[in-house]
Amino acid sequence: MKPIYRSLVVSALAVSLLGSVTIAQDHRDDQQSHDHQNQQRYVQHKEWKRGAHISHDDWNRGAQVDWHAHHLRQPPRGYEWREVDGNFVLAAVASGLIASVIIASHAH
Repeated sequence: MKPIYRSLVVSALAVSLLGSVTIAQDHRDDQQSHDHQNQQRYVQHKEWKRGAHISHDDWNRGAQVDWHAHHLRQPPRGYEWREVDGNFVLAAVASGLIASVIIASHAH
């Protein structure tokens, strides 16, 4: 291989490797940022306990959760998991009756 081609190949490999390192670093930074956001979002709600009711406003602010992906137990019929203020809340859809509350970071 001619010296000029060899240097081009070496340069291309070097750029490719640097790009991979940058992508890996970006992913790590994104994960740390996501983890930090989850920590900032957590709000303790002492009033949320089994047998209590979650307000419609709080329930509607929450996002429905894929219970299987988060290693949560399957909700009974008429119940669903929501993530609200960094908490996983299992409650009856119709009434807001709470069956379980777990801090979201503990279920991951």
